[in-house]
Amino acid sequence: MFNLLYRVLSFQRVHGTRRLLREIFNRVKRRSFSPGGAVPDAAMPGEDKRWVSLAFGDDNGWVSAREMAQKYIPTRTPLRLFMVPASQPPRISLVTDSINKGSLYGGVGTSLIMAALVAEATQSRLRIITRTEPAQPAGLQIVLSTYGITLTHEVEFAHAPVGDSSYEIDCFEGEQFITTSWWTTAATLASVPSQFITYLLQEDERMFYAYGDEHMRCAQILGNTDIRFIINTQLLFDHLVASGLHNVATHGMWFEPSFPREVFRPRDREAGQKRQLLFYARPHNVRNLFYFGLEILEAAIARGIVNLDEWDIVLVGKDIPKLRFDNGRYTAKRLENLSWTEYAELAGNTDLALSLMYTPHPSYPPFDLAASGAVVVTNRFGNKQDLGGYSRNILCGDLQLESMLAAMASGVALATDATQRSHNFQTHQLGTDWKASFADVVQRFEGPR
Repeated sequence: MFNLLYRVLSFQRVHGTRRLLREIFNRVKRRSFSPGGAVPDAAMPGEDKRWVSLAFGDDNGWVSAREMAQKYIPTRTPLRLFMVPASQPPRISLVTDSINKGSLYGGVGTSLIMAALVAEATQSRLRIITRTEPAQPAGLQIVLSTYGITLTHEVEFAHAPVGDSSYEIDCFEGEQFITTSWWTTAATLASVPSQFITYLLQEDERMFYAYGDEHMRCAQILGNTDIRFIINTQLLFDHLVASGLHNVATHGMWFEPSFPREVFRPRDREAGQKRQLLFYARPHNVRNLFYFGLEILEAAIARGIVNLDEWDIVLVGKDIPKLRFDNGRYTAKRLENLSWTEYAELAGNTDLALSLMYTPHPSYPPFDLAASGAVVVTNRFGNKQDLGGYSRNILCGDLQLESMLAAMASGVALATDATQRSHNFQTHQLGTDWKASFADVVQRFEGPR
């Protein structure tokens, strides 16, 4: 039974739930109505036949051990490249999952900004290779126009779908690749010499997994001694090196992100409006501690730290359930799939935010919100103990209820102290220019490998 479940989950990871249910229905139908049991589907493409065999086994229950091992983490399947003669201008390829709506916040946006600035500085063409869905060019245009970045050369787009053996994309000798996760790095390493790969690492991705195959594969990539690393924030860089990744110290560098004032700024508020408390709510991103956040908010309301006569609660994120607080008496507002402009407007209208991240990286929401004039309560983790060096409007608590409630009480007091809050905003040390943030990164691409 366990083996069957394992195979079914492997199939679902690649083809999705809808395709899985359809395949189960078809198999039951064939076994129910075909004389002698199952009838092979001659019209099924070869790659799909192999996946069905891998997921469900043949009629005797046997599966290929080699294919099961190779397909367990399908997102790391190699890029299918073919070599073409080098041409001018040179090209830089960014490999990521998606750049479509809903994927542009935080790390994906940062990768697009970095790749565009590097391409323009090195007079290269930019190509974006997506793995989970075809790229919508409008996504890139939104990011570039938001931050005033222009490119001399037209951007190219290529789709390298996971689990598909029918596509091929071209590659020049000496082409530079920027990868954006351990799995896109693994997929690229299988097809591109390591000296041409730069890994933009924006989290300790080992922390995405329990100790098992995925954790091990991730650790292998993070320990690679032949590729270059660009790390988002010195805090994360220091954590990675302290954790034993000495290759990051020797082959890596860090940058601090930027939050341009024309995007992130306080907005004018109507007189008499209730203050706004934002909770960064992502129940399916476990490192954001969604359920602990709910516990903090409920306790803050119950103890009078947050008075709902004075505060409105807004939940922003993805897959947010319909939630009521204060023993069901208060219905929170939910906001999902905001555009970049809508998100910036929301940040500029926020007074206080609760944003948790159970990893060493500060994460983007505390920075976005502090750069927009809000007070933010977040948590400590490892060497992430005090974010006051970025902004005194970012307060940290230990991951214990009483400590977080104390931080919430301090946050409410600061958010309602217009003078101190404004002073902290005016004197924050967050970067405001992406070109300055990536100046050293661009210089490294311009120099010898």
